[in-house]
Amino acid sequence: MTFAVSSLWRPTSLILLGLFLRCEAHRVNTEIQAGPLYRVVGSQLSISCSASGFADEKLKKDFEFRMVDPARPTVEINVISSADPDFSYSRFWSRAQTKAISITHVDPNSIIFEIKHLLKVDEGEYECTVINPEYILNGVYTAKTVVKVIDDSLSVTSSDSTTSLSFDEGESLTLTCQASTNTIQHVHLSLIWYLRKDGAQDAIPIISLDRDFTLTPGQGFEQRYKEEAISLDKLGEAEYRLKIAELALSDQGQIYCQAQEWIQDPDRSWYMIAQKNAEEITLTVKAKVVTDTSALGVNISAPLELQEGQELLLPCSINAQNLARRFFSLAWLWEGVELARIGPTGILTVKQEYSDREKDGELRATRTGNGKYLLRLKPVRTTHGGNYICRAWPEERGEDGNFKQGAAQDSQPQNVKISPTESELTVEMQTPVQTLLQGDRLRLVCKVEGVNGGLSIAWQRKSAQSLVYTSIISLSESGVTEKAEAFASHEVRVTRTSTKSFVFELDRVAPSDAGTYGCVVSETQNNGKTLSQSANVIVNSIDSLVKVSLKSRTPVVTLGTDVELMCKVLNHRIPVTLTWSLKTDDSNLNTILVLYSNGSISWSGDQHRYQVTVNNRADTVMHYLKILAASHREAGVYQCEVSVFLDNVHKKLPPSNPLKVMVQNPACKLALSSKPTITESINTDIQIDCKVTLRTSESSIYAVTWELQQEDGSRKTILSSDRNALITFGPQIKESHRQRIGMRRTDGPTFELTIRQARISDKGIYVCKVEEFLQDPQGEWFSLSYENSTTDLNVMELDTNLSIEKNEVEMNVSIAGDFSIPCHITQQSSNESQFQVTWFWQKDTEAKPIFTAYRNSTLQARIENVAVRYGHPLPGHFNLIVLQSNAENSGLYFCEVEEWLYSFAYGWRKVAVERSGNLNVNVDAEGIARAVSDPAQMANIWMAVFVVTMFISFFIIMVLVVKICKGKTSGGKKSANSLWMEPHRPESQMLSSESLKLEG
Repeated sequence: MTFAVSSLWRPTSLILLGLFLRCEAHRVNTEIQAGPLYRVVGSQLSISCSASGFADEKLKKDFEFRMVDPARPTVEINVISSADPDFSYSRFWSRAQTKAISITHVDPNSIIFEIKHLLKVDEGEYECTVINPEYILNGVYTAKTVVKVIDDSLSVTSSDSTTSLSFDEGESLTLTCQASTNTIQHVHLSLIWYLRKDGAQDAIPIISLDRDFTLTPGQGFEQRYKEEAISLDKLGEAEYRLKIAELALSDQGQIYCQAQEWIQDPDRSWYMIAQKNAEEITLTVKAKVVTDTSALGVNISAPLELQEGQELLLPCSINAQNLARRFFSLAWLWEGVELARIGPTGILTVKQEYSDREKDGELRATRTGNGKYLLRLKPVRTTHGGNYICRAWPEERGEDGNFKQGAAQDSQPQNVKISPTESELTVEMQTPVQTLLQGDRLRLVCKVEGVNGGLSIAWQRKSAQSLVYTSIISLSESGVTEKAEAFASHEVRVTRTSTKSFVFELDRVAPSDAGTYGCVVSETQNNGKTLSQSANVIVNSIDSLVKVSLKSRTPVVTLGTDVELMCKVLNHRIPVTLTWSLKTDDSNLNTILVLYSNGSISWSGDQHRYQVTVNNRADTVMHYLKILAASHREAGVYQCEVSVFLDNVHKKLPPSNPLKVMVQNPACKLALSSKPTITESINTDIQIDCKVTLRTSESSIYAVTWELQQEDGSRKTILSSDRNALITFGPQIKESHRQRIGMRRTDGPTFELTIRQARISDKGIYVCKVEEFLQDPQGEWFSLSYENSTTDLNVMELDTNLSIEKNEVEMNVSIAGDFSIPCHITQQSSNESQFQVTWFWQKDTEAKPIFTAYRNSTLQARIENVAVRYGHPLPGHFNLIVLQSNAENSGLYFCEVEEWLYSFAYGWRKVAVERSGNLNVNVDAEGIARAVSDPAQMANIWMAVFVVTMFISFFIIMVLVVKICKGKTSGGKKSANSLWMEPHRPESQMLSSESLKLEG
């Protein structure tokens, strides 16, 4: 079993391997002649195309040719197929059927594609496709090349005015030829002089100058070229001169020049794109006859019969010895009547009755060489028939310079018959009806038959609203075109492509060019016919075939939502370019993108913000523009606009309706909370909270502004924090105040405004203004909304609890005795309070300060000649003792206490003032102090005195004990101040009139 399986496997694998190797070995490749290929209108186009790599190289392959017109780059047109005779589209079908377009096999794998007479509309990109006869596809089966069709600008003319020359054997001949071209591409010209001998069918080259500027003599002229008897010289840019030193009898015949235009193809080969012949000149060479030097021979040659309207040429020649050194006069006579005469100096004289024909150019006489003369009559009429002769006179110049005429010598008469022509002219318009699209080229062909003589043609047009034809352009018999003034700006031309065809072309037609076009053909001879034919031309405007509309299902969207715009283009398969544009509130119309007809896109806007989709239908193309995550930048008025390639530019058509897209912010959910009222005392630190209780998004950020609305209605900004938390103070906040105001943000978020050491002026309504910011899809922050929250702040003065004893006491004091004026504070506002105490003495009605104990421990006596002693035994107890009183010291005494507190904002500040009761002191000789108050009041006074005395005694004993203890332990160091005494403030201080002079 194993052997059988392996036996089957081996041949199978060999077959598969062979097929694989065969596929690898045979890879098809198609090649076409490289382009661009420049060819002239009317010339023949040949393109080679070959295929290689097929398994069977001997099998005849079929080929197809297609073409893309530059005017419609998206449409492929079938040209011809070697396999299918019905393959061609209408543009090429008729020429393919008549073999004007053909495919010819060179061998089984290569062909030659030919167009015999190239038209302007044949310009484009050609694609050669080989039809695959095999079952597998492996390789390249198509190849492309570009064909450019250019106008024929080659011009060849003979510089000699005569078409018939007669020379004697041995005379020299000089002929010139003008050859030039206006082709833009780089081309070379070659020029050949030909001679068609009498009786010969083919012309033979005399001498040629090829495209590489190489001179080559023709067969039979080599020896004469070597002897320099024949030469060809180029004079200037376009003139070529042929010289034959001595004419031979074999040189007789038709002589002409031929110019050829050559262009080099991309494969480096040269190709002849145009060839033209100049008008032939009949050259007659007569055998040399040896005669008497005085003998004079005159010859005339003329056609025996002409048709009416043709040109009559009457060449005459004089035969004589020493011809170049002699002078002659020669005249042409018709039926014995002289027509024209050329004198010995070459001056032409025309009879009066024929002078008008000379002015019109119908009669011309010239001397073409030594003894050679030519008369032209055109057009001839039947009345011009008859006998013509040439008459010559030898002229001898005398010493005075005057000529003496000798005996006349006539030529043999030559009878010319002029036959009238019977016109058989017919005219046919090749395409009687044409429908064009705006921007196309109108091409009308007028065919003529039965042409006998010269023709002129005029093209006319009438619109649908007019009954009268308007002239457009005309072509005369001599080839001169004349354009009507109304069509001077139009690109219109008329050409005679053959003797039977007149072509009218109008480039880039507009709807206004529609109407009926007529060609009017006229025979130029007498009694000639004039016939006409017409064609109806319809021109559809682009506007009528292309319509644009714009809509959207959701023109109003929330920020960050996609928006889809639909631009509907109704057309008839016309390649268009579509432009999307946006106009915002603060800008002009801005282009977003341009979608060209070939599918390419040019972006002007942000490509990442949009998506483009195209949906092709039967006669409709839907263009979709999706705005991704729309932001406020994308809000505005949108339009779509189409343009077509017309007149070598993109012509814009009416745009679509404007469509406004609105992008709305999301609904704001911002909510705030704060205490409605805060009451605090002066000099305290106050914190006002503004809390965000509800937000629109977790990614929201905020800008906060704190404002103060005071009682007088004024409003000022305290400080603000932008969304980047940059804090700035309001312009009305002084620099000194900014140090005690601050703001911070905590979780929640909560915005805290802190006022340190509050002042009365800080009270008012505080407004917390919060602005919520969100980030749009482009990463830019935008304001969503504002919300406010208010707090009424009331700053109160401190509660002052200062209180002192206010008992009314009367005291009698003996002269030279001491009396005490106590000042006892029973209650104070703060433990940090400091006091200033002033004692007053009032006698009669005026109260005078006696003594002041300032809060900084400074003492000041206020009245002269009063000895006092100040004491501050206990906190809140102040005492002033008047020493050595006299009668003048009688009066009312009281103390006034000022309470001071410290704050960071104001420093030390007086917060309260209290006055004690009055002490009425009477100083007399008895020295008895009597209380005037009731017994209860006196008891209180004595009780207070006893308590104070006991307290002072106890205090002194305690101080002495402390000092004794410290003296034992410190080795006699100086004792410190008592703990009961305030720093820098002594227990008592004696002030006497001797030591302190008091000011009144």
